[in-house]
Amino acid sequence: MKSLFSMLSFVLLCSVVFSASSMETEHKVDLVKVDKSARKMYLIQGNKIVRWYSISLGANPRGHKLPEGDKRTPEGRYFLDLINEKSSFYRSIRINYPNDTDTKRAAKLGFDPGGQIMIHGQKNGNGPHPSIKRGQDWTDGCIAIDNEKMDEFLSLVRIGTPIDIEW
Repeated sequence: MKSLFSMLSFVLLCSVVFSASSMETEHKVDLVKVDKSARKMYLIQGNKIVRWYSISLGANPRGHKLPEGDKRTPEGRYFLDLINEKSSFYRSIRINYPNDTDTKRAAKLGFDPGGQIMIHGQKNGNGPHPSIKRGQDWTDGCIAIDNEKMDEFLSLVRIGTPIDIEW
């Protein structure tokens, strides 16, 4: 009986420790990494990928975003800086594009760099989804994931988290 009690105590202790450690992953993502060429987004904590998502990009995904309207997703190091619960898309979080480098490049080349690049869910409202017309990459330069994945993403990532985007 004593050994059964010890075993049950050990199992209970392990489950409490496991629950506590899994709770620690909430809002502990250190980095979001986007591989545009693979259409994948990874949530990284320390050296470990804790989640990954298949993504859709802008309709012209290859290369760094330059002028507004080019339907490209920017490349480089940015930060997630604002959650928008009243988006035209399910939910969204903004990428701080353009940064100072982007703004200076655009001024030097004489164009508007655009802005409001988001990670977002699916389009709200009735009517056909943009992907029907545009295919896999249907955004105007944003990063799109499924609505359920967007809820999970926002539960794991904080404002200020860096995001590295590359081809």
